[in-house]
Formats: sequence, C-alpha cells, structure tokens
Amino acid sequence: MLDISIIFKIAAMGVLLIVIDKVLKASGKEDIAVITNIAGIVIILITVISLVCYKINTDRIKELKRLKH
Repeated sequence: MLDISIIFKIAAMGVLLIVIDKVLKASGKEDIAVITNIAGIVIILITVISLVCYKINTDRIKELKRLKH
C-alpha cells in the first residue's frame, strides 16, 4: 500500500486543486475557491494521516510478531 503511486495520487490531488482554484478565480468566485482549497487541503491531510497510521500499525504488528518468536 505504501508505494510511489501514493505520492502521485497526492500530487494529482494538489494539481487538481490548483486547476479548480484558477477556474473559480477566473470566473469571479473567489469565496468558493477558498472553500474548495480548504476542503482539498483537509482531504489531503486526512489521506496522509491515514497512511502514517497504517505504517505505524504495520510496524507494531511486525514488532509483536518478532517478539513472539
């Protein structure tokens, strides 16, 4: 699960946020652009936090299995 494709997905989310921001600002909807940016940042942070938690949990499981043997 933790491979290079995760980095590309996070980067793609960032690029998509930039495009949506530019389109909304060009159409004069700056307030919606700000809300979209905040929502996108929250989604990216949740993704990163879940990946970090997954990594920590898998490391703990490996350590517990090593201690059992």
